Amino acid sequence: MGQETFADRLRAAMSEHSLKQADLIRLASERGAKLGKSQVSQYASGKVEPRADACALLADLLGVDASWLATGEGAPGAARAAARPETAPRPTTAHTTQRSSTMREFKKSSKLENVLYDVRGPVVDEAARMEAEGQRILKLNIGNPAPFGFRAPDEVVHDMRSQLTECEGYSDSRGLFSARKAIMQYAQLKHLPNVDMDGIYTGNGVSELIQLCMQALLDNGDEILIPAPDYPLWTACATLAGGTPVHYLCDEQADWYPDLADMESKVTERTKAIVIINPNNPTGAVYPREVLEGIVEIARRHQLMIFSDEIYDRLCMDGEKHVSIASLAPDLFCVTFSGLSKSHMVAGYRVGWMIVSGNRRCARDFMYGVNMLSNMRLCSNVPAQSIVQTALGGYQSVERYVEPGGRIYEQRNYVYEALNAIDGITAVKPKAAFYIFPKIDVKKFNITDDEQFALDLLHEKRILVTRGGGFNWGEPDHFRIVYLPRMEVLRECMEDLADFLSHYRQG
Repeated sequence: MGQETFADRLRAAMSEHSLKQADLIRLASERGAKLGKSQVSQYASGKVEPRADACALLADLLGVDASWLATGEGAPGAARAAARPETAPRPTTAHTTQRSSTMREFKKSSKLENVLYDVRGPVVDEAARMEAEGQRILKLNIGNPAPFGFRAPDEVVHDMRSQLTECEGYSDSRGLFSARKAIMQYAQLKHLPNVDMDGIYTGNGVSELIQLCMQALLDNGDEILIPAPDYPLWTACATLAGGTPVHYLCDEQADWYPDLADMESKVTERTKAIVIINPNNPTGAVYPREVLEGIVEIARRHQLMIFSDEIYDRLCMDGEKHVSIASLAPDLFCVTFSGLSKSHMVAGYRVGWMIVSGNRRCARDFMYGVNMLSNMRLCSNVPAQSIVQTALGGYQSVERYVEPGGRIYEQRNYVYEALNAIDGITAVKPKAAFYIFPKIDVKKFNITDDEQFALDLLHEKRILVTRGGGFNWGEPDHFRIVYLPRMEVLRECMEDLADFLSHYRQG
């Protein structure tokens, strides 16, 4: 197999044993070793050559001589005979007394081929490998408040602790009466029409409920309109349910509001629903009433369901007032999602909910499916449900964070200004949440691969961000930053980013 480069030899050895990159990662895991997806991809593409220990591991997995794999010297054949991959059958001889067999290989479902979740993806795998080597990584990839010093309100923690002994059994599949009553009252304050206790479901975070709704609604080939950029769970859940996500554009030149003309142009006879994320992740946009009314009109004309992800509705800044789209659509069927993870800094508690409102007569069969799936998972986390009433009815400490002088407000302002001061970077000022989605001048930095950009930033500055493609954005010209770290950390981070971009050129 005399090959000229390490990548050539690696690919040849993989081909000889019919192994894919995912197979190497799996085999390494079975042996208690770790190979990241991005690592193997870079080795096979020739972008990076492995260190000696990684090369030895690859050689062992492939059953080839490590010296040959590393340098091309030596004979790979003899080593292969001595160290066959686990997937290869062992020869039998006349002296074999025990029958041998080859265990079949179990591969992931083909339904996962078009699913991505880069918020925790290949670049994060590489960061984990670097951490295992003792390197410190600044993680700006995920909106997880607790590691950055944001604490749950004391009364919320106290109430959960006090009620633990009452939460040992299952609740109603929709949730505790007290939790759903508090959510119903919150929905009334938001002016959601035709809401009752039977239309409120608690979940292990909003994520579980999104998946449940996609499974209940979509048949193979059904289409659902989802924003680009999106929170990738929406696209992933629609895909896994057999549906076809169709992405409508949000317009960066218009404060990241949905492009209504683009949205309507993508409606077909197979379209069942429109998804909006308001306030938006990853852009931080808050949609004004007139934009929401335009979306309602599109849904009304084409008889579409509306799903509204409003998990950040209590983190608006600059005097912005959040409007629930369901309050504008009493004649349509709407499902509104929210929870406590972000507003009460309890992401780990996993407490979310969804509220069904509007014209429920047209969705009776869909609701039958929702009830079936809700019953199948028995119920959501009962201790987490026990704090909903206290959290929604008590002192809203998050308001102090998002007003002038508050941590989130001031950190947002600093990051926005610091990013726009970097030559080649522009950013729209977010109005809510704790994310910003800056644009990179791809011509200036010669960027064609945003995952490579994120990897290069990680390797050089040990800063972990999420690439724009991870939010189903079609161009390699954006990335998302979480601005939760304290100001002194953000200052150092922005200085490092500016230094990195002062010389960075891809390719």
